[in-house]
Amino acid sequence: MVRAALGAVDAGRLVRVAIGAAEVDAALRAAAAVDVVAVGKAARSMLDAFVAAAPVPPRRVLGIGPAGDVPASRGVRWLPAAHPVPDAASVAAARAALGAARAVGPRDVLLVLLSGGASAMMALPAEGLTLADKQQTSATLLSLGAEIHDLNTVRKHLSAVKGGQLAAACPGATLTLALSDVVGDDLSAIGSGPTMPDATTFRDARAALDRYGGPTQYPAAVVTRLTRGEAGVLADTPKPGDSRLARSTAVVIGGYRTAVDGARAAAERLGYVVHVVGRPVVGEARHAAHDLIGVARSYVGRIAPSAGSDRRGGPADRICIVAGGETTVRIEGSGKGGRNQELALAMARELDALGARVVAASVGTDGIDGPTDAAGAIVDSTTLARAEAADIGPPERFLEEHNSYRFFDELGDLIRTGPTGTNVGDVHVILALSRQRP
Repeated sequence: MVRAALGAVDAGRLVRVAIGAAEVDAALRAAAAVDVVAVGKAARSMLDAFVAAAPVPPRRVLGIGPAGDVPASRGVRWLPAAHPVPDAASVAAARAALGAARAVGPRDVLLVLLSGGASAMMALPAEGLTLADKQQTSATLLSLGAEIHDLNTVRKHLSAVKGGQLAAACPGATLTLALSDVVGDDLSAIGSGPTMPDATTFRDARAALDRYGGPTQYPAAVVTRLTRGEAGVLADTPKPGDSRLARSTAVVIGGYRTAVDGARAAAERLGYVVHVVGRPVVGEARHAAHDLIGVARSYVGRIAPSAGSDRRGGPADRICIVAGGETTVRIEGSGKGGRNQELALAMARELDALGARVVAASVGTDGIDGPTDAAGAIVDSTTLARAEAADIGPPERFLEEHNSYRFFDELGDLIRTGPTGTNVGDVHVILALSRQRP
């Protein structure tokens, strides 16, 4: 089911589908020339797919993505950059992207292939700020569990390229195909919206600092800039209706719901009665785990030891719950892990009390969960007993230390997919079987 979720959000496939749509095909064919900027964790996959299937050959192609993730296509200028905290390469990449946008003619189209991670990989500090200011601000917000909307709001107002500023620099039209890692698929938030008008303000960004630690936790230059912007001394990012963005259009080509649908379809083929959680899974990972267990508890009550399953919602002997979204972890201590591993670990204590055989997987669709080599982890109704037999220790101690990676690594229950070339947030799958089922 996890593999099916990842397959559904294969970035190359989604790009091929998108450029086959009549509106996109017509826009590209009508342009005097097409230049391409691909940026984000899925940049290589998206770029290779477009170059191979483009209705017109691109004139210039710039790719910005993870180091070592080099595209197969020829004629590509590839710039590696860092994530989640920007580095000097991120600044060089942002300057190159602005240069590419400014080189587009009035009758040309700049095609932007955008995916999660673009905010950090294409980072150009606004006037008066240094890269160190942005690095410290991003690192502090991440460590304090800032949600992606707040993180991107601050990033836009510390940047010379985000929040519509890339499109504003382009004399021609811009067309963005976005792979969304943002709950709600808000185009102005994906990659911090470099080609989209920005409805957030300096006041919103300043308020985010107050929510996550307060101004004393951030560089003085950052606080000064946001305060001056809030007072109207500095020009804000381009807003809806700005004439510079009149020729900028965008399409979301996939998101976490695409991955959820892939997992759902696989579960149904395997004969499970499937419940898809309608709301996105957000907030602190350990709290989200408790909520998902609550959903599972309500459905486990329907399990009966019959041989079949009732797709009308009656008693069944196998149930699948699928959810997706993006949680956060407030980092404390020196433990190693990621939000999916922490969510899985937070389920361990409650799983065995559900009255059925239960297994759950929590996975980041990019294949990278926090600063680890794992995509996530599997937890089941035997996890506690196996941890005790292996003398690993109780999950609560590892949760307190945010050390979920060590717990699951010692049990052999980490999920390692390697980098997937896509990124749409997280997918969670819970399976429950009758204890009487053979």
